[in-house]
Parts: sequence; structure tokens; C-alpha cells
Amino acid sequence: MKPHFHLVPRQSQYGYLARRHTLPNFGTVWHYHPELELHYIIRGEGVRFVGENISNFDAGELLLLGSNLPHMWRCNEQYFKGDSYITAEAIVVHFLPDFAGADLLKKTEATAMLSLYEKAKLGQVIYGETKKKILSLMHESVTNEGFSRLINILQMTNILAESQEMEAINAGIANYRTNNEEIDRLNKIYQYTFDNYRQHISLEDVAAVANLSVTSFCRYFKMMTKKTFNDFLIEIRISHARRLLIEDGQLTTEAICFECGFNNRSNFFRHFKNVTGYSPVVYKQQYMVMQRC
Repeated sequence: MKPHFHLVPRQSQYGYLARRHTLPNFGTVWHYHPELELHYIIRGEGVRFVGENISNFDAGELLLLGSNLPHMWRCNEQYFKGDSYITAEAIVVHFLPDFAGADLLKKTEATAMLSLYEKAKLGQVIYGETKKKILSLMHESVTNEGFSRLINILQMTNILAESQEMEAINAGIANYRTNNEEIDRLNKIYQYTFDNYRQHISLEDVAAVANLSVTSFCRYFKMMTKKTFNDFLIEIRISHARRLLIEDGQLTTEAICFECGFNNRSNFFRHFKNVTGYSPVVYKQQYMVMQRC
């Protein structure tokens, strides 16, 4: 789907924006912006969309996103019920590639920074000692002022540029341009899918939401997302199945199958293995092993 352009508020006197925010949820708008983004989840869980990747997210995750890389954190359903005791919280740092001046990027010493910006275009999960160092600086950036604030972002980019403790999220990227009509149509498709993925969704149903014929809808969705609607729906269902497998020890695999919208176990097992590379049972076993390490 094509994302919405998001205008990040500017704090020009500092060269970048750092803020800690607590919200009912992280919203549902698929968006992009020219600023790079460091995003740390303090509280919240759900499904994240970064480029062409769809994965679960949990508290404690730290990501680096490149310029114009589309993204969205879609919290689980309980975050949309208006319960004031259930909130999502994150620290976010936005900065333009030339936050310290365009001349800096022309210097030989900035080669590593330019390499970092290229890596960021794929989206990066940050872990290990690098994560600890970056989180400390992100917390400081929220409250620091003046020159010390500029030092913070220089330290962060330097640490990231020298680190090997990052894992790419995507295999490729795309730059996007869109218009309001496309934004509205795709948001309706997306919202309808999230609201109804547990049930049978026919192409006729979702095409009607988009106000298109079935043939036009299939062509439109494939052109916009580079995947069929059925593939997109399966990815959403499997993402939720993965979460239920590791979070709800009371549900059987069969119960999870039907909870996520699959009509039979063999269909569920086949799609789960195609998406994750594992059967549901092995996937849960692998997760438990990783948790003990």
C-alpha cells in the first residue's frame, strides 16, 4: 500500500526532534517522512509494518528507520478500547541526514555515516551493547538542551555507524508518492482487514470497501503493494497466530487456527510454515529456547 506523507514537527534550534510520548495507541496511519527515525518501544505490543515487512513488536524493541521508509506500529485490539489504564509509550528521535549541515556529509570522515544511512533504508533492529548505549543517549536527548543536545545526536550516529549489532528488516526498499484519494482508499482497506481478519473475507467484500470491481481491486492492490490481497491477509493472520502461540499458553494450536481466521488446521499449518519457515509447534519451541538463553 502507498503510505501517507507525515510532516515531523521541527525544532530547528536543535537540529533534530527527541520526545517521549504516552498515547492510547500508536495510531493506524501508514506513513513516511524524510527524517531518519530511532524508535524505542517502552510499552505496547502489536504488529509493525516496516517497508514490505510485517512482524510482531513488543516492549523493548529499538529500531532505526531510514529516510522515506514507510512504517506503522499497529497496537493490539485492547489499546483501541478506550481503557485509560492501557497505554502505549515510546521514545522517538527524528533527524534529517544533514542535521549537522550539508558540508559534514562531504567530508571523508563522514563515509561511515553515509554507509549507516544506506543501511537504515532497509530498517534495522538494534541489539546488544549498541542498544544499551543508544537508549541511554535517547533518554538524555529528551531533556537535554543547547549544545549538549547536538552532542547527543552526534554520539548516537557515531555509535550506530561503527556498530555491527544491527539486523536488517527488509531485503529491499521503495520510495513513495501518493495522494489523498489513495490514502483514504488504502486506509479503508487496511482498517477493514484488521477489523475482520478473524472471519472470512471475500474479494467481493473488500473490493466493495474500496469501491472497485473485483478485477480492478486485485489489479490495484497488487500494483500498490506488490502482493495479492490474499497474501496480505495471510501475513496479518500469521502475525497474530505467532503472538498467540508465545503469549497464551492455554490456547491449543487448533484454537489459534480458528481464532486467526483459518478454516482448517492443514491450511493453517501450511501457511504458517510458508511465512515463518517452521511449524507452529517448532516455532513455539524455538521461541522458548531463545528465551532461556
